[in-house]
Amino acid sequence: MAETKKIPERSEVPEIDRWAVEDMYPTDEAWKEDLEKLKTMTAQIAGCAGKLAENAQTLLAFAQKMEQAGVVLSNLANYAARRNDEDTRVAKYQEMYGMMMSAYVAFSSATAFETPEIMAIPDEAMDRFYAEEPGLERYRRYLFNIRRHAAHVLSPAEEKLLAMTGEMSSAPDDIYSKFADADLTFPDAVDKDGGKHPLSQGTYISYMESPDRELRKSAFRNTYNTWAAHKNTVAAILNSQVKALQFNADARKYASPLEASLDNTNVPVSVYHNLIEAVHQNMDKMYRYVRLRKKLLGVDELHFYDLYTPLVPGADVKIPFAEAKQTVYNALAPMGENYRKILKEGFDNRWIDVYQNVGKRSGAYSAGAFVHPYVLLNYTGTLDSQFTLAHEMGHALHSWHSNKYQNPIDADYVIFVAEVASTCNEALLMEYLLSKTTDKKERAYLINHFLEQFRTTLYRQTMFAEFELIIGRLNQQGVALTAERMCEEYKKLNHLYFGDDIVLDDEIAYEWERIPHFYYNYYVFQYATGYSAAIALSRRILREGEKAVKDYIGFLSGGCSKDPIDLLKGAGVDMSTPDPVNQALALFGELIGEMEELMAE
Repeated sequence: MAETKKIPERSEVPEIDRWAVEDMYPTDEAWKEDLEKLKTMTAQIAGCAGKLAENAQTLLAFAQKMEQAGVVLSNLANYAARRNDEDTRVAKYQEMYGMMMSAYVAFSSATAFETPEIMAIPDEAMDRFYAEEPGLERYRRYLFNIRRHAAHVLSPAEEKLLAMTGEMSSAPDDIYSKFADADLTFPDAVDKDGGKHPLSQGTYISYMESPDRELRKSAFRNTYNTWAAHKNTVAAILNSQVKALQFNADARKYASPLEASLDNTNVPVSVYHNLIEAVHQNMDKMYRYVRLRKKLLGVDELHFYDLYTPLVPGADVKIPFAEAKQTVYNALAPMGENYRKILKEGFDNRWIDVYQNVGKRSGAYSAGAFVHPYVLLNYTGTLDSQFTLAHEMGHALHSWHSNKYQNPIDADYVIFVAEVASTCNEALLMEYLLSKTTDKKERAYLINHFLEQFRTTLYRQTMFAEFELIIGRLNQQGVALTAERMCEEYKKLNHLYFGDDIVLDDEIAYEWERIPHFYYNYYVFQYATGYSAAIALSRRILREGEKAVKDYIGFLSGGCSKDPIDLLKGAGVDMSTPDPVNQALALFGELIGEMEELMAE
């Protein structure tokens, strides 16, 4: 029997593979000093209440204080969150994260007067303020973004009360994270030879990619049967999230939580619906891909645990992290040397937390701290892990450029554009890998991976977005969001998105339980829109070179200085139409055709 591989404790991970949190604060005590500083700044800002409309100088002083406090709050949040995610079991960092959240809620409550007071300033007075005080130009976008929400602003007392609900509103996400990442454990997955493999949120996908079908089936069933045993608990957590979103939408007089969410980033609701409709119109390509996968795997029945394993057996290799970094660096040559210089700085200076350890948060992300970005990975050496590295460093370089070229108050780009830079990196990596191979088997393997990016990013994330839309609507209609109802709706969506050529395994009905993005407030659709935009932008960069790169760097450097649709238009893609989605899915169809030809030879 094969030996079970041990997941290391945090203390056993070499320093070179751990991110440099000390670049933010040298010690926990230094962080606590800044926490006290934030409390002082909060009190000073609170003293501005009732004075913002007095004159241009008072408004400018307030905006400056808000910007300065925002930097301190960002530093505090980044340090506490990064420490907490290193090992979610550590009580000390759980406490620090809680302290930070309490300070954030106190700050939000103390500054609740900001929006209604700024909204109440007449337009003619604002015009006079800008003329009288040139320093206010720095804050024009910040002030505009507040004032454009006029129809959804409450009285100062109501705004303060709503701000005080912050910790309650964030509770579902926090509870889910603790349950999924710290408390939930799974039986080992068992391979065809009886060998046991430690199953966790972090290792699940690597087992799904295995050529060993028994291992895949075991991991699939053990994962979802474990989730099924907790379906009522998770349904209650997600139901709380849905109700919190509805409460906030109702309080601010929005027609729906979707409208409330998208209005925060100034994205039209039509973009969300256009995405779902465009994908529905292209389901024939997904069904064609499912049929091809069934044929190439040579199985009588295709199951959901067969969706991730490569279609070209024996082509997969383990990629050491050093090799993955070099390949990503080489692949991004079309972005120019200035871009790659920053990329290498991140590789060489511990921006990245590389490997899994016990208690570490699952998945991957990039956090754009002001000192430099931080990237969490759970690197496993697969081709997918290499693409994840490219993806997260795309986020990191986006944050780096926005932080460098925008004022702090305008640096934090909105989530609608967040997935563009990351996915553009992935697309460039794929083009590089395809250009470097003349072997038909290897090319087929890479095209399979490209096809999987379309399946998992464009189709699958749109399916998640549609599930969010459905449960939000059901809640608005007064329908109880029980575990049974969620499973029913989720299973129907899987049938719609994958068709009749795959067995609708009972276990797939519980998959919604393990998707953390359902706690991110209508976030997931942006993976699909971002992917579509990235495909268009990567092709423009490869086709037009320096001019396209210049426009793209301008986009990366834009922060939130413009509306997201306008930022993308400046880079060369119009996401107000369904055209980029349709164009990306047309490429998906072409790739399926090439895969069919390669595998027929």
